[in-house]
Amino acid sequence: MKKDENKLTSSLFIVPYLIMFVVFLIFPLAYGAYISMHEWSLIGGKGEFVGLANYMEILFSDGTSSNIFMNGLINTLIFVVLSVPALVVLALILALLLNSLPKRIQPFFRTVYFIPYSISVSIIAVIWLWMLDTNSGLVNQFLGNFGIGPIPWLTDTNYAWFSLVLATLWWTVGFNMIILINALNEVSEELYEAGSIDGASPWQKFVHITMPSIRPIMLFVVVTTTIASFNVYGQPYLMTRGGPGTSTEVLLMGIVRQAFELRDVGVASAMAVIMTLIIICISALQFKFLRNKEGV
Repeated sequence: MKKDENKLTSSLFIVPYLIMFVVFLIFPLAYGAYISMHEWSLIGGKGEFVGLANYMEILFSDGTSSNIFMNGLINTLIFVVLSVPALVVLALILALLLNSLPKRIQPFFRTVYFIPYSISVSIIAVIWLWMLDTNSGLVNQFLGNFGIGPIPWLTDTNYAWFSLVLATLWWTVGFNMIILINALNEVSEELYEAGSIDGASPWQKFVHITMPSIRPIMLFVVVTTTIASFNVYGQPYLMTRGGPGTSTEVLLMGIVRQAFELRDVGVASAMAVIMTLIIICISALQFKFLRNKEGV
């Protein structure tokens, strides 16, 4: 009897989380799916049930909604491909470097690298707009001393992507770094000692001891970073406004434009549902591929 009471008491601790999970995740997802199957105008409100018509319009027509979605999806995939490897690899390099420092100074550098992550995206955008402005930015002023530039960091498509990835890297790499440092600290020192006895080089220790030991955490970092990059919005919206033209307009920006400029909430919700399904599929493929390849 007492054991059952303890189980009940323990279960009550997760009730607040379950309530928040249902209210702020499950219900919005379900309601968004419901809206996506109706003609739903921002002005006129709910219309008739149309089933999958909104999805068909997005995926198989040549209309405005389809163009907005495909352009946003392609740009989002470009950002994911450019940002995720950099965020994972640089975070691992920083984690290894910091982990090799004396213990007494590690907290200082952890704080320095993690501080940008605590700043809001609006502040990050203002900082990088100030630095990368074509005419008066600090970067172009510095490069001008060497006869370089001015470079259109935010008004040329190729430079704009570089700028967005650079700002994102500076902003968020500290989070992945902290996770990987904690993973590195869990690797047994006895394994490294055994490797040293066997004459293993630092690179061999990294490949055969470090990486196998932190594989589950690496998988977590890769998946969560991919999801976060897929949900990019603030950086392109605030730094480039999706420009030049719509060359950096990501999918979330397209969804917002569909809902609030074209006032078609039904189609916008269908876009959001498709985006969610794409993220789920990519995450599932990452889990399957990385687990099978690395034996996690």
